[in-house]
Amino acid sequence: MALVPGGRLSCGPLNATVCALLALSLTFVTSIACTVAAANAGAPLASQLGPAQLGPEMTLGEPSGGYVGHLNIVPSHGPVGTAVTLTGSGMPPGQDIQLVWTTVNGSWKVADGEYHGRTFNPAAYRIATVTSDASGAFSATFVAPDDFGFTHDILAQQGNRLLTQTAFSIDMTVTMASSSGPLGTPIELDVKGIGWRELQASWMLLYDNRYTGWMSSITTHGSARVVIPAVGRPGLHILEVLNSDFGSVYRNMQQSPQPDRPRFKLAFTITPGAPVLPPPAEQQLQANVRSLSPPGELVTTPAFSSINRPVVTVGTGFDPRQTYTLNWTSLTGNRIIGHWEEASRTVAQAKPDASGRLEFRYQVPDDLGGNHTLWVDRGDAKPGEKSLGTYWVMPSALPLDVTRGPVGTTFKVHLKGVGWTETANIYTLVYDNGHTGYACAFNSQGDIEIFMQATGAPGWHFIDLYPAIYKGKETSPVSFRLPQLTYAHDHPGEDLPAFHFAFEVTEGGSTPVGQ
Repeated sequence: MALVPGGRLSCGPLNATVCALLALSLTFVTSIACTVAAANAGAPLASQLGPAQLGPEMTLGEPSGGYVGHLNIVPSHGPVGTAVTLTGSGMPPGQDIQLVWTTVNGSWKVADGEYHGRTFNPAAYRIATVTSDASGAFSATFVAPDDFGFTHDILAQQGNRLLTQTAFSIDMTVTMASSSGPLGTPIELDVKGIGWRELQASWMLLYDNRYTGWMSSITTHGSARVVIPAVGRPGLHILEVLNSDFGSVYRNMQQSPQPDRPRFKLAFTITPGAPVLPPPAEQQLQANVRSLSPPGELVTTPAFSSINRPVVTVGTGFDPRQTYTLNWTSLTGNRIIGHWEEASRTVAQAKPDASGRLEFRYQVPDDLGGNHTLWVDRGDAKPGEKSLGTYWVMPSALPLDVTRGPVGTTFKVHLKGVGWTETANIYTLVYDNGHTGYACAFNSQGDIEIFMQATGAPGWHFIDLYPAIYKGKETSPVSFRLPQLTYAHDHPGEDLPAFHFAFEVTEGGSTPVGQ
């Protein structure tokens, strides 16, 4: 057996019946968070451009003159990482044959602030190239890649000619990083093999029979990572991962038209000890924002921030004799009346230096989150010409106004800089891992105030706010206004954070305490 450059294995005449493929394996380097808030910026999951364990992308062949040969695969299914043996017989003797794994690349369809659903484009990747023996046989092994779950065709082809095919099904798995810890411990779930087809792509998480949220893997090739806090009394708590395309969890799967969809049950034990509480609100700001727009001619430092932060916007090529005005553009309106409009306001004035360099210093306005256009009218020297820039406002949270008190205590959750698009204008509210509703920020220019009532047994209770999809054109699966637990790696459109708080319920008669 010899390894040929380009990822090909060639079988010599003395070992013609066995030819092993060397498989690459992908190791995820993860940083296990010590607080739930750290899940906002976890390590990347599987690539959007195809499973990393496979070779280059291939063009699918077409059958010509009928199918040729036969493929046998053992086993026919298994989780990511399963060692698979593929044997071929009746192939053209002594010739190179490409083994090809078929899949899809998923993406969200988002444009002009609107959500249009998800799309999947067929794709194929080379497993390897083998050389058949004199009888037209070969044998190869490979590792089931980290890819979407359920059925994948495996092809044997020569150039553009499809010889024959078989199939392998990736089994879905759900694993938990740790099965015990004190109250508030981050429970990290790692999910592999989520499907992409109808009735295979939308999975829900329950905690002690309470609906927590849903999981997606559209751009992560079937992989999902979820972190929630351990809540409730000391002892055993049950998590379930179930399928549903219709928003509400489908509870009698065994009686459905497709009863073989998997169901998962995991147990977590809350142990005695000091609770693990979320970090202060000011420490939950995003450190990075993916896919920022190019800054334009007017470059602002830092490139993004929450509201009310000092920033500097710089431009060049201006007339040193003039004073210039920096304008900030935003939207006003709401989706109930179906109307909104763009408006600009002055945020700073400055005069260039002798070289024509202009520097504006100002505070980021209290406004909607997301992209804002900055512009400067260049004046009489260049009538009608504007220098443009962009600035990204990220969401932020204020501390709870009250942090402890008896059952019935009213306290406020307050967010700023929440967006306006259909994928950014709401946050969903989860109390002790149970979904309680959503709040919208468009009409209030990025400001969200939620007045809550303290409930539950004396002790700490956890409040989590997750990004979600407000509305859109998609009809199935139904994922609107539900907590997207996979927001950190797979949210459509914007890169958004979650926010986490804790409230201590005291014995009756205690006085509420503010921060």
